[in-house]
Amino acid sequence: MSILEESFSSVHKKLENKEIKVSELVDASYNRINEVDDKVKAFLTLNEEQARAHAKTLDEAIAEDRINGMLFGLPGGIKDNIVTKNLRTTCASQLLDNFIPVYDATVVEGLQQASSINIGKLNMDEFAMGSSNENSSYKVTRNPWDIDRVPGGSSGGSAASVAAGEVMFSLGSDTGGSIREPAAYCGVVGMKPTYGRVSRFGLVAFASSLDQVGPLTRTVEDNARVLQEIAGHCEKDSTSADVELPDFSADLQKGVKGLKIAVPKEYIGEGVKPEIKDKVMDALKVLESQGATWEEVSLPHSKYAVAAYYLLSSSEASANLSRFDGVRFGVRHDSSQNLIEMYKETRSKGFGDEVKRRIMLGTFALSSGYYDAYYKKAQQVRHLIKNDFDDVLSKYDVIIGPTAPTVAFKVGEQIDDPLTMYANDILTIPVNLAGVPAISVPCGFSENMPVGLQIIASPFDEKTIYQVAHSYEQATEHHKAKAEL
Repeated sequence: MSILEESFSSVHKKLENKEIKVSELVDASYNRINEVDDKVKAFLTLNEEQARAHAKTLDEAIAEDRINGMLFGLPGGIKDNIVTKNLRTTCASQLLDNFIPVYDATVVEGLQQASSINIGKLNMDEFAMGSSNENSSYKVTRNPWDIDRVPGGSSGGSAASVAAGEVMFSLGSDTGGSIREPAAYCGVVGMKPTYGRVSRFGLVAFASSLDQVGPLTRTVEDNARVLQEIAGHCEKDSTSADVELPDFSADLQKGVKGLKIAVPKEYIGEGVKPEIKDKVMDALKVLESQGATWEEVSLPHSKYAVAAYYLLSSSEASANLSRFDGVRFGVRHDSSQNLIEMYKETRSKGFGDEVKRRIMLGTFALSSGYYDAYYKKAQQVRHLIKNDFDDVLSKYDVIIGPTAPTVAFKVGEQIDDPLTMYANDILTIPVNLAGVPAISVPCGFSENMPVGLQIIASPFDEKTIYQVAHSYEQATEHHKAKAEL
C-alpha cells in the first residue's frame, strides 16, 4: 500500500514518531502524478516548487516537535475554481487561462493554517457546469476504475485524484451534486456541507445560492478531519453562517442504534437502475443489523427539482458570469473595433458550449415577460422542496438513498445529449435546493464500477451524517477497494 492510501491518523503517527518526513509524502504524491496522471488527467496546474519548499519548512517543525493537527504535512489537491494566491486558477476555461489570483480563498487559508500541502489545482467542468468533466476546455479527466469512463462532474478531477492515490484528500465544490456524484463514480467519500457551513469567499461563483465547498477523501473519518479545518464563520462571506462549529469526528464511534432512517420512494423508483437500488437495500440491512430502523417516505416535489435547479442555477450563472468580459482580468480578444465587439469576441471565444447554453437559458429566464413564469415559479418550487425535507427530517434522523441512478458512463456517451446529462443529478440536486448537508460513501460495485450511498441530514447536522456513514463504513470493506490503473 502506498503511504498516500493510509489513513490520516496512521500517517500522522508516523510523522510524530519521525518515521517519515513531509518531503517524502510530497515526493510520493508527485511521483504518483508522474506515473498515472497522463491517463487520469486530474491536474491542470502543479504547485511543485512551493509544495517542496513548504515541506522542507514542516520537516524542520517535526525535528523541533512542532506538529499541529491531523492534516499536518498531508498532500491535497484543490479544485481549480477555488482561488489560490500566486497559483493559476482557470475554472477549466480558456477565458481565465492566464489568471493568477492575488489572494487565497478562505478554505485555502484554513488548509494552510492546518499545515497541509497544496499539491496543485484539479480539473473540472468549465465554471463547474457539468456532470462528467467533459466540459473542461483543457482535457477530459478519466475515471481511475476504468479510463474509458467519466469520473463525474463537476469535481471530477478532485474525485479522480483521490481515487488514483495522487493525493490524500481534495477540495471540490457542489452546486447540484458536483462533489457527491464524482465521489460515487470514483468510489471515494464526498461531503456537501450545509449551505453556509463553509465560506464561499474565494470560490468562483456559479450559482451563489447553491454553491458549497466540501472535502473528498478515502474514508469518512478523514473527511470529517478536513471539514473541521475548512468550516466556520467567515466575515468575508455574507452567506456564511455564524453557528457553533462542533467536533465532526467526536461521535464517529457512537453507532446507529436507535436512529430512524427515511428512504424516499422517489429515490429508489423509476430511473434508478435495479442493481443500484439493490446496493442501497443491502446498505440499509447493514444499518438495520446495527440497531437502526428505516421506513419508506415521500419527497413529492423532488420530481420538479431538475427543472427548478436548471432555471435557478442558470439564472444565477447568467448574472455571475457577466463579469468575465475581458476588461478587468482573463484573456482578452481585442482585435475588434469597439467595446461591444470586444465583449462579444472575448466571451464567444472564451466560453465553451455548455457555459454559453446556461448563460442564454438564465438570461432568458430573467428577462422581462418571462421572469414570473420561469424564475419566480422555480423559486416557489424550491420552497416546496425545502418544506418536504424539513417535514421528513423532523421525524427521522437521516434520509438515505443512492447518490446517482447509474454507475459512471462511458466518455462521449452523453455529451451530445444535455437533457440526459442533466438527469444524472436527479438524486443530488434536491439537497442543494434545500440547503441541507449530504455525503456519498462507497456501498458496493455494479459493472465493476463503484456505487455511492447518499446520506442526508438536517441543516448543520453533519455530525450525524458522519456518525451513520462511519458506522456503515466500518461494517463493510468497500472503502478498502482501490482502482488498479
